[in-house]
Amino acid sequence: MGPAEPEVSTSAGRVRGRVEHGHAVFRGIPFARPPVGELRFRAPVRPGRWDGVRDAGEFGPQAPQAAFPGGPAAQALPDTTGEWLTVNVWTPDPAAQRLPVMVWIHGGAYLFGAGGPGYDGTRFADGGAVFVSCNYRLGMEGFAHIAGAPDNRGLLDAVAALHWVQENIERFGGDPANVTVFGESAGAGVIAALLAMTAAKGLFRRAIAQSVPGTFFSPALAASVTAAVAAVAGLPAGYEALSGADPMRLAAAQMEVTARLREYREWGALRITDTPFSPVVDGEVLPRAPWRALVSGAARDVELLTGHNRDEYRLFLAAQGRLGTITDDEASTVLDYFAPAPDGPAGYRKAYPQADAGGLFEVAFSDWLFRMPTLHLAQAHAMSGGTTYLYELTAAAPGGPFGACHALDIPLVFGDYRDRGALNLTGTEPPAAFVALGDLMRREWLGFARGGGPGWAAYGTEHRTTRVYDLQPDVCSYPEETSMHLWERHMFDTLELP
Repeated sequence: MGPAEPEVSTSAGRVRGRVEHGHAVFRGIPFARPPVGELRFRAPVRPGRWDGVRDAGEFGPQAPQAAFPGGPAAQALPDTTGEWLTVNVWTPDPAAQRLPVMVWIHGGAYLFGAGGPGYDGTRFADGGAVFVSCNYRLGMEGFAHIAGAPDNRGLLDAVAALHWVQENIERFGGDPANVTVFGESAGAGVIAALLAMTAAKGLFRRAIAQSVPGTFFSPALAASVTAAVAAVAGLPAGYEALSGADPMRLAAAQMEVTARLREYREWGALRITDTPFSPVVDGEVLPRAPWRALVSGAARDVELLTGHNRDEYRLFLAAQGRLGTITDDEASTVLDYFAPAPDGPAGYRKAYPQADAGGLFEVAFSDWLFRMPTLHLAQAHAMSGGTTYLYELTAAAPGGPFGACHALDIPLVFGDYRDRGALNLTGTEPPAAFVALGDLMRREWLGFARGGGPGWAAYGTEHRTTRVYDLQPDVCSYPEETSMHLWERHMFDTLELP
C-alpha cells in the first residue's frame, strides 16, 4: 500500500490521504468552488487550484441543513467557508489500474445528509472497487425554484462530482470508463434524474437506484414552496433577498414549512408527504420526469439495477410513534390522494380486504412514494430495451417494529451496523443470517459494478424476474402483484399545483 499518508495529484492540486484498514482514504476534496457570494444559487464552478499538498484527512463540511429529527443536534458552529461541495475516496491502491468505480449519492429527503461521515467505503474497497461519495446542495440551496437562478442545483452538483470522477479517478486506481452511481431514497431520486439528463450522459455506465421516490415537481409547485419558505423566513422570494440570507436561516424556515406541510392545501398530495423539496422538471436541467425519459430510451445504454423494500413507509410511522394509531379518516385521506385510477380508493379496499386503517395507510403510502415509482422505473427502462435488474428486500429489521422498512438496505449494503440512535434498525450485533444477507447484497452490487451482472436474470415486462432479499434469498416473479395491478395503468409524472 505504500506510505501511511499516501499522496495523489488531482486536476486542482495534490492531496494527502490516510491508510485505513489497508486502503487509501481521501476525504473532503473539493469538486467545485464554494457556492457562496456571487456563486450562491448558481450552477457549480470548477474548483480553483491550490499550491502545495492539501490535507485530505477529514470530511468537508456538510451542506446547510437543520438537525435531523430525532438525531443529534446540528453542528454548533455552522460552516461559513461554503466549501460544501467535496468528494471522498476509498481505494484499495492508488497505483492500481482499471478498478471499477462506485459513486454513492446519499439520501435524506433532499433536506439532510452528506457523503460522510455515516457512509464508510471500506467494504467496497475490500471488494476491489474504488468507492466515492459526494455532497450536494440540499433544500433551498439545492432545489428551490428561484427566478434568475438555475433549477436543480443539487442535481448539477452531482453532475459536477461525476465530472471530477472522470478527470481524476484514474489517479486513484479507478477506471473512468466503468463508473456505477448508486444511492438510496433521495439519492435514488437524484440518480433517476441523472438518467434523464442530457448533462449527465456518458458520465456513468451503470446505476443502482434503491427505493426511488416518486416526487418530481413542476416549476409552479416548486415556486409556491419557495414562496412559502421565504415568507416564514420573513424575506421576499426573489433572488436578491434569498441570495443574501444566512443559509441556516433558510434551513430553519424550510423545516418549519416541513412541519406544517398539511396546512398548505394548495399543494395537493405534497401536503401529506415528508419533504417540501424534490427535483424540478424545468425542461432544461431536467427535461422530463424520469419515467417518461426512460420509456423513450433516454438511458438505454446504461445498465440499471433498482428495487425497493417491502414495508417502506413503516419507518416513518414507527419513527413518529404512529404505528397502531392511524384512524379511518387518515387512511381515507391517503387513499383519496394516492390511489390510482380507474378504481381509486375502492380499488385498494377491494385488493387488500384484510387490511385495517393502518395497513391501508402504510401500503398506499409505500406504493405511491417508493414501491411503484421504483417498479415503474424498471419497467420503463426494460420497455426501452435497457438492461434492467429488479429486487425487493423482504427481510425484517432484527429489532423493533420496523419490518423491511425504508433505509434498511443501507446498513446491509454497507455492512455497517453501528448504533444509529433512535432509528437503529439492526442493533450493533444483528443475527449472523442478517449479516450474511448484507454480505450477499454487497457482493451482488459489486458484481454488477464490475460488469458481470448481479447474479440473477434481467427483468423483462413479460418475465418479471425479481431478486428477493430475505434471510433465505430467492429469485421469483415480482412479489407485489396486488399493488402492481392496481398501478398498471398509472404513469408517474411531474407533480403539479392542483
